[in-house]
Amino acid sequence: MTRIFSGVQPTGNLHLGNYLGAIRNWVRLQNEYECIFCIVDMHAITLWQDPKELIRNTREVTAGMLAAGVDASRHMVFNQSMVPAHAQLAWILNCVARMGWLNRMTQFKDKAGKHKENASVGLFAYPNLMSADILAYRATHVPVGEDQKQHLELARDTAQKFNNDYGVDFFPLPEPLIFGTAARIMSLRDGTKKMSKSDESDYSRIAMQDDADAIALKIRKAKTDLEPLPAGVEGLEGRPEASNLLGIYAALSDLEKPEVVSRFAGRQFSEFKKELVDLAVAVLGPINAEMKRLMDDTTHLDAVLRSGAARANAIAAPILDQVYDIVGFLKP
Repeated sequence: MTRIFSGVQPTGNLHLGNYLGAIRNWVRLQNEYECIFCIVDMHAITLWQDPKELIRNTREVTAGMLAAGVDASRHMVFNQSMVPAHAQLAWILNCVARMGWLNRMTQFKDKAGKHKENASVGLFAYPNLMSADILAYRATHVPVGEDQKQHLELARDTAQKFNNDYGVDFFPLPEPLIFGTAARIMSLRDGTKKMSKSDESDYSRIAMQDDADAIALKIRKAKTDLEPLPAGVEGLEGRPEASNLLGIYAALSDLEKPEVVSRFAGRQFSEFKKELVDLAVAVLGPINAEMKRLMDDTTHLDAVLRSGAARANAIAAPILDQVYDIVGFLKP
């Protein structure tokens, strides 16, 4: 059986990059696979979080997923901390993975910066918890971006080492599902940087909760250059903002970028932006309205998460039981 596991941080302020780069892909995957979608609140606290904001952000991510079309009645949507197997298996994997493997993780170096001695142990061991997230369900595939491929490789190495150490063929080696570069969405203010919620300028990103007026204003203010749109994709060389806006149009319309470039060849940005506004509002408007409705019904969101957690636990608990037997733990 093919089983997908995918996790998302409850960072709040979901934006167009999150939707096109991840959430929309999950919606499509659920027609082909058994899907487990996890809001990874345990990962979130590797860096300090305001508790009230963490709760709100967890609900917001849930609302965004549901509004975009994730079907929580067919697949599991839950927050990580509700399923004990994540933490329990993570400790076992801490004892399997090697320090040298973790020392090579580039995301720890990026997040810890020059003061890694002050970083939490959780931030250092983050990849082992990520491995546990996947292996607790014996997931076969994981949708990953380029920046997560290293962590998935570590999960595969850890699974292989566990199997070898205990002489079993228990954990599958999860395979990556990597989506195309067309979904890589950059800042509206700087086409060389990824769209991010941490950017100081709110005009750098289109939030999934932006209404039509906000979307239109941000696209109109998006950075461009003085030249008309090129006749071919080779004309985008050295024009990151033009490339980004055309890429956004392509992703929202499900077209290949060369087709979009050809459609708007020679036209001015002002004319192109009007069409991009209409398209973005048509796609994101219904999601925006549904997110607002869901965020006003936190009782429903919490019920969705509890139901998803119960179903996830029904899969993970027996797998953890088998791991305990393999390792040699007595059970209550």
